[in-house]
Amino acid sequence: MQAVILAGGKGTRLRPFTTTLPKPILPVGDEPVVSIILGQLRDAGVTKVTLAVNHMAELIMSFFGAGHKFGLRVEYSVEERPLGTVGPVKLIPNLPEHFLVMNGDILTDLDFRGLFRSHVSGNAKLTVATYQREVPIDFGVLEVSSERSVTGFQEKPTFKFDVSMGVYIFSRSILDDVPSEQPYGFDELVLGMLSRGDAISSYRHKGYWLDLGRPDDYDRANQEFETLPIFKRKRRATA
Repeated sequence: MQAVILAGGKGTRLRPFTTTLPKPILPVGDEPVVSIILGQLRDAGVTKVTLAVNHMAELIMSFFGAGHKFGLRVEYSVEERPLGTVGPVKLIPNLPEHFLVMNGDILTDLDFRGLFRSHVSGNAKLTVATYQREVPIDFGVLEVSSERSVTGFQEKPTFKFDVSMGVYIFSRSILDDVPSEQPYGFDELVLGMLSRGDAISSYRHKGYWLDLGRPDDYDRANQEFETLPIFKRKRRATA
């Protein structure tokens, strides 16, 4: 497998932590989040990773270098200006037919190898790793008819949604419809593919997943660091 890690964002939701450090270098426990990701990708069979960088690019490139300490080949694609979540991928030359793309602020025990196999064995151009997230509503929720009559009521319900984990397998052909050198987001990619009838698959993950770009998830990750199985395995392997 070959992977692309999107690491160009400013991390504005995590200020003041990201005032002096780029988000990929922010620590979870005692290790930067992208270092954790690189180790996981290596263990899953990835041999080459491209970091798509923009904000504080020089600092990120200096920190991770050529990837030797991670047992990987690490290269960089530098955006001259922010290109969204999919635009940076268009800049990367010589991508294989299928490759992994993920945000650089994801903490998960997702089976990356299984996700890749699922995509390759199917007929979709895009496979999205998904997680069922519960969203509590702190209000009484009314069901109202078109005549404005109340037909139902739920007191502070909790809704469940399948959300994107920020981890995907791309088939290279989907980049043909991505504009060059222009901002282009994952939402635009998916909506465009749906309008064309392109096949999109999902891969549901029931394990651990946090989006560290959210302050609540970042705080939780640091609180749970010592107890997480993914870190216990890593510590045993390096002991």
